[in-house]
Amino acid sequence: MKRVPENLLVFSHLRWDFVFQRPQHLLTRFSTEFNVYFLEEPIHDVEESGESYLSVSKRSDKLWVLVPHLPQGIDKKESLKIQKETLKTFLKNKSLSDFIFWYYTPMALEFSGDYNPDITIYDCMDELSAFKFAPTELIHLEKELLTRADVVFTGGHSLYEAKKHQHQNIHPFPSSIDKAHFGKARKQLEAPADQKDIQGTKFGFYGVIDERFDYELIGQAATLRPDWQFILIGPIVKIDPAILPQNKNIHYLGG
Repeated sequence: MKRVPENLLVFSHLRWDFVFQRPQHLLTRFSTEFNVYFLEEPIHDVEESGESYLSVSKRSDKLWVLVPHLPQGIDKKESLKIQKETLKTFLKNKSLSDFIFWYYTPMALEFSGDYNPDITIYDCMDELSAFKFAPTELIHLEKELLTRADVVFTGGHSLYEAKKHQHQNIHPFPSSIDKAHFGKARKQLEAPADQKDIQGTKFGFYGVIDERFDYELIGQAATLRPDWQFILIGPIVKIDPAILPQNKNIHYLGG
């Protein structure tokens, strides 16, 4: 029987500390069996004359978050060059046969494409090419990733239907909820401070509020049912907050 690699190197377009969602739930669980290295996209916060570096933050016994810090003002070509060197340094004296490469973004192939790990996995959470400000190279790079991947997961059945003919080992893997966590709200708990004054029937949303969010539907529902309270918890990204409905019974509580 083939030996399963012990290390999982994850390439992500999402920050570990942004919203605790699908990657965090899966990888936290995987870290009980694997060494998990979560590599984020770079942050350009080093002075132009400064040296780039890789910050490493240990989050549990077997889970680390890696963030490349690059100089400000550099172009994409230089950024990719540094990321390649950073990855090369990280993998130095390590055996690729002991690594699984787990991709959340095909864009990471631009600096990791020279490697041939023991196993490659693509967890396709969303149709990233449909997002606002999606890079033009993304579609081409996803096609390449699909040729490299040993297995592909999709974040839902509709995404599976759209991609099922592009890979021979692809599986729908819909995101779910943390039932035990959210079930705590069923108990007689004291209302959170920012909801104490919100009375009546409540409808809640927890997650990122972005271009995929049907804010018009929420606005219409709030207008038709002013006795219902809509509580939206999560960061607002990639859209202008001014376009969101401002009914008195819609409450944006941040993220």
